[in-house]
Order: sequence, then C-alpha cells, then structure tokens
Amino acid sequence: MSSGLLEPDEPFAEGNGSEDDALNDAENTAAEGDGSEDDARNQLLAEAMAAAGLGADEPVGGAVSDESLPPTPEALLAERTADLQRLQAEYANYKKRVDRDRANARQLGIEAVVRDLLPVIDAIEAAETHGELTDGFKLVATELKKVCEKYGVELYGEAGDLFDPNIHEALMQVPSEEPVAEPTVTQVMQHGVKLNGRVLRPARVGVANPE
Repeated sequence: MSSGLLEPDEPFAEGNGSEDDALNDAENTAAEGDGSEDDARNQLLAEAMAAAGLGADEPVGGAVSDESLPPTPEALLAERTADLQRLQAEYANYKKRVDRDRANARQLGIEAVVRDLLPVIDAIEAAETHGELTDGFKLVATELKKVCEKYGVELYGEAGDLFDPNIHEALMQVPSEEPVAEPTVTQVMQHGVKLNGRVLRPARVGVANPE
C-alpha cells in the first residue's frame, strides 16, 4: 500500500520543481530586462545632458543654485528701508537748499528796495534836523521808519563813537574840543545804514586823532 501512495507523489514533486525553475527563470529575465531599461534610460539622460551642455555634477531638473533663488523677505525689507532712508536724506537736503535759496532771494529783494529808499531816508532825516518834519509829512516819515525797522534797517553813526574804518568813511579831520586817546568821530555828515547787521552804506564822518 505504501508503494501505491508514493508513486503518485513523485511526479507531483517533479512537477513542483519544474514550476519553481520556470518562476526563477522568469524573475531573472525580468530583472535583466529592468536592468537593460535602466541602462538605456541612463544613457538617454547622459546624451540629453551632453546635448544641453551640462556636466555630471551640475544641477538638473528641479535643483536650483542659491544665486537664482528669490530674495528673502528680510533682504527685501532691508533693501526698501535703505532706499527710503536715502530718499529721506535727499529730500531733507533739497528742502534745506530751497529754504536757503528762498531766504537769500528775499534778503536780496529787501536790500534792493532799501538801497532805492536811501535818498528818501536821507531827505526825511534832513527835514527832521531842520524842523521841517511836520503835519502829514511827519506821519508818513514815522510809518516809513516803522517799515524800515521791521525789515532790519538801522541808522548808525554818532559823534563820540570810536572811528572804525570797517563801518565809517572819514571825510575830514575835525579837531576835538577835548583830547582823545583814539581816533574818534567828532562830526557826522551822513548816517550809515545797516540791514540786519550788514553795512549797506558806511557813515560819513569827521574824525579827531589823538595828539
């Protein structure tokens, strides 16, 4: 009975071995096919890289160098801040220059008007000295003096002042009743005029020198 049971098992074992061999052969063939496909794919990739002028170590596809990356928000903020600070400095310098030019232009305009008014100022002063500054003329002269003072016009030069060649013009030598230690103004022929501390016209005076 045992021989009868073994006889059918032997062909079955032989059949199983044949199937295993077939599977192994199929797997080996598939592996060889995958390897061939990988080799072909790699070869095509190498040819494409060579045609594009890329080296083996250069980034391909999605790899991007740091230089081509967009700037970070912090870098953009620093750049915009620097631009804003530069614009603010330029505007501040521009405003200072405009204000200075405006002030200079205004000063030059006032100076031109005052120079034109010098004969009028001299005439009013002469009329006041001779007692002819009365009635309506006196009122006009008073208002003119107020306007001149408003814009920084100042008359200077009095007897007894020390002579200063920077602000006085000596027309003659006039002896003094009392001895002087330094050159001294003894007579004023025409008052000098200053505009905001700057001499527009020197005072014309007579000077006494020390003996």
